[in-house]
Amino acid sequence: MPAATVMFATYNEPRWLEWVLWGYSTQTTRDFEVLVVDDGSREDTRAVIERLRPQMNYPLRHFWQPDEGYQKCKGMNRGILLARSDYLIFTDGDCIPHPEFVARHLALRERGRYLTGGYCKLPLALSHRITREDILAGRATDYAWLAANGLERHTLKLRVKNEFLRRLLNTLTPVKPRLHGHNASVWRDDVLRVNGWDERMQYGGQDLELGERLTHAGVRGKTIRYSAICVHLEHPRGYLKPGMREKNEAIRAKTRAERLTWTPYGIDLHKDEANSAA
Repeated sequence: MPAATVMFATYNEPRWLEWVLWGYSTQTTRDFEVLVVDDGSREDTRAVIERLRPQMNYPLRHFWQPDEGYQKCKGMNRGILLARSDYLIFTDGDCIPHPEFVARHLALRERGRYLTGGYCKLPLALSHRITREDILAGRATDYAWLAANGLERHTLKLRVKNEFLRRLLNTLTPVKPRLHGHNASVWRDDVLRVNGWDERMQYGGQDLELGERLTHAGVRGKTIRYSAICVHLEHPRGYLKPGMREKNEAIRAKTRAERLTWTPYGIDLHKDEANSAA
C-alpha cells in the first residue's frame, strides 16, 4: 500500500496533464500513487497517460467516466473508492507540484485534521512558456525563474526556503484553513465518514463544502500554505455554465446553517459498482 494516493480530475487538457504528471516524477518521495480522474475527456488524454506510464517512477492509474457535463464530484467519489492508500492528497490536473509537495503533506499529516496547502497562479503566457525540461529541472516551481519569466503575483510561498520559517508563517497567516481542491489532503476514512463530495455540485465551491462537512464532523483544517505548494497553469474554462456557482452556494449555505456532516448525494451512491468491480 502506498503512503498516499494523489488524486485529481482532468478534462480535455492533455498538455497541462502531461506537465502535471512530469511534476510528480520529480518528487522527493516515491511512496505514492497517482490516480487521474478523467471526467469524460477525448481519447488524446488516454493516449498521453498510456505514453507516459512507462516513463513515470510512480504507479499511474486512470479512471474515465462518460462526458455528462461537469461531474468532478462524481468522479472524485468513484476515485476515492479505487484509492489504494488510506491517505488522500487532492489537487488539480492543471497544478504542477513543488518537488517536496507529497513529502510535506505526508510529514505534516495528523489524525483528526485535513491539510490545506498553497498555490501560485501563473498568467497564461507564462503557463505556455513552461517546458518539460523546466519541470524536470525544478524551474517551473522556482520563484526566481518564474519572476524572470512573467510571474505577476509575487507571493511569499515560493520564496521561503527555511522549514522553520514556513511553519511559523503557516501559524501566523490570517487566512483560515479551508479545503481547496487544488492542494489538500485528508485521511480516507474521514472522507468516507462524511460521504465524500456532494454530487449535486458542479464548478464553484464544491471542495469548500466538503471541507465544511469535515469540520462539522470534528475534522479540523490545518494550514500548510507555506510548506506544500503547487503552481497553477492558466487555461480557459469552457465547462463553466450560468447558474453553477449560485446552485453550489445554496447547497453550501444549507450545509453551514444546519452544520451538516453528511450528504446523501455522495460516495454511497457508488459502493455497489465498486463491490462488483472488485
